[in-house]
Formats: sequence, C-alpha cells, structure tokens
Amino acid sequence: MSANSCKTPAAITNKSGAQLWAENCNRCHNAPPPEIYSNAQWEVVGEHMRYKANLTDEEVRKIVAFLKASK
Repeated sequence: MSANSCKTPAAITNKSGAQLWAENCNRCHNAPPPEIYSNAQWEVVGEHMRYKANLTDEEVRKIVAFLKASK
C-alpha cells in the first residue's frame, strides 16, 4: 500500500499547490522553474506525473494551478 492510498480527503484538500509541489515534485528531481513550460505543457506534465508519482486528480489540479500562477 502506498503512502498516497492512506491519505484522507481532508489531508489532501488542506494542502496548497505549493506544499504538494514541494512534497511530490522536488523529492525525486529538481523541478524546473515554472516559466520553462507553457500552461498547456504543464497540463501534460501534470497528467504524466499523476501516474509516475501516484497523485490524485485534486493534487495534480492544485500543483498545475500553482505552477501556472508562479510564472
């Protein structure tokens, strides 16, 4: 059982996109600066990483929104 499968909905909902990005993206690699990709490219990256990092739909939505707003 993965750590993500143990998360409660409230625990996920209460985390910001920035928190989720720091916890899930930077732990495996140095995430590129937000301006390196267009908004459409971040959507594709989010879909790809949903499976590689075992992220929920809500987590991906928050991370991608954070990255788009950080440009």
